[in-house]
Amino acid sequence: MSARRTPWWYYPIAVGGGLLGGALLAKYDEMSGLSLLGVPWFISALLLLIGATVLVMALRVHKYATTDPRKRVGMKPLDPQAAVSTLVLAKALALVGAALTGWYGGQILMCLEHAEAQYYAQAILECAIACAACVIDMVIGIVGEWLCQLPPMDGPESATMKEASRQRTIAPTAAKTRNVRS
Repeated sequence: MSARRTPWWYYPIAVGGGLLGGALLAKYDEMSGLSLLGVPWFISALLLLIGATVLVMALRVHKYATTDPRKRVGMKPLDPQAAVSTLVLAKALALVGAALTGWYGGQILMCLEHAEAQYYAQAILECAIACAACVIDMVIGIVGEWLCQLPPMDGPESATMKEASRQRTIAPTAAKTRNVRS
């Protein structure tokens, strides 16, 4: 399976889509009189908890992938499916964090003109905290995606492989020379 890095322009598109959605929700809330703005406090905490979980998983994958196989003796083996799932979670966290940043940011922008009202002031505060949590999640997702990448494999043209090949050809020749002299 081959996975590619998420292109940078996906994030501004996600933020823009979320911004539009959040602004439309705030406008609908204003027109209809429904109380749809804001976000419960535990949602921000839950978003940060999810981000921390993905970061821990990505760090585990990174540690396993960058450790020399000869030094993995005491390490618990890493399930390849778990590594791929961690990568997918990191990608999803980054994109959802970007979209929700826009969503809550759009609500904030549309509520600023009514900030003197208690309802809107509370919605702005809740959305600002959620927006900060989502930015943190987006950064964790991007970093987690980077942590899940595998180190480059040494191909036959690399300096390391050429040196190893040279050592393999020298060793048998030296052994033959010693046997002839004996």
